[in-house]
Amino acid sequence: MYKKILEELKKADNYISGEELGEKLSVSRAAIWKGIQKLKEQGYVIEAVSNKGYYLLPEQDLYNEMEIKEELNTKKIGKEIYFYEQTDSTNQCIRRLAKEGKPEGVIAIAEIQTAGKGRRGKSWQSPKGTGIWFSFLLKPNITPPEAPLLTLLAGLAVCRAIRQQTALEAKIKWPNDILIAGKKVCGILTELDAEMDSVHFVITGIGINVNTEIFPEELQKGATSLKIEKGEAISRKLILKAVIEEFEKIYLQYEKECSFLPFREEYKKYCINIGKELQILGKQNFTGMGLDITEQGELLVKKETGEIVVVLSGEVSIRNLL
Repeated sequence: MYKKILEELKKADNYISGEELGEKLSVSRAAIWKGIQKLKEQGYVIEAVSNKGYYLLPEQDLYNEMEIKEELNTKKIGKEIYFYEQTDSTNQCIRRLAKEGKPEGVIAIAEIQTAGKGRRGKSWQSPKGTGIWFSFLLKPNITPPEAPLLTLLAGLAVCRAIRQQTALEAKIKWPNDILIAGKKVCGILTELDAEMDSVHFVITGIGINVNTEIFPEELQKGATSLKIEKGEAISRKLILKAVIEEFEKIYLQYEKECSFLPFREEYKKYCINIGKELQILGKQNFTGMGLDITEQGELLVKKETGEIVVVLSGEVSIRNLL
């Protein structure tokens, strides 16, 4: 009911009485009052004046399920959204929703994650009210070896969205980080539920430091936020909507063409690994020069010995980045 009340308040350009709202929605004035209180709990500023009614103050940049879904221009990503004030991690939320049979495109968003994680089991800081922490469910017709491409496509979507909304020069550090001015502003974690030759579903989790101003001491050298780089507060809602919409554009095209090739040149344009001295930590540890991104989204590296190798996975750091 409170969602319908919100719709009516947004339509009205002035005060609207509880009686009129009740008539429009075929409920009692008491039900309207309860709905108004629910909206206030979610952060909406609503003036209530005797003999005049209720008035929703305009231009409130709120961050909740209703505001995110409003005017979201997508076909399937984000048609169903679960918003949590606090949860363990949005990737775990999506895993539970997937097991319940939820459709592709369902999104879990959190204000606080108590067990947010990055790659290789690292923890991810998720303070309230500062960033975007969300995950979505995908059910692509791919094999497990193809799944890492979804991380690259998500990174491209985040890079596009940040550039569109802030004009900041976001860059991609292969395979899963977004950097601005050499510092990390976003991390991406993709997890699979699969068998040897088939994928049941894919969970892609994205964390973006939007209005973070203070980082833990161990992160201060390498982390930043959109607010720090832009010098002003940024709308989390607008960034999130842009990421979702850009990712869907990319994902639908990827599904249709079953190839990374249409995105390769744009990805390379933003990828800072190319032309940089890299240190690779994985099954084999070595240093080399980043040469290219292959048609399969792999990193091509020239080792110090002159040998050219394809890097499929591992921890990749860039020497003298800052």
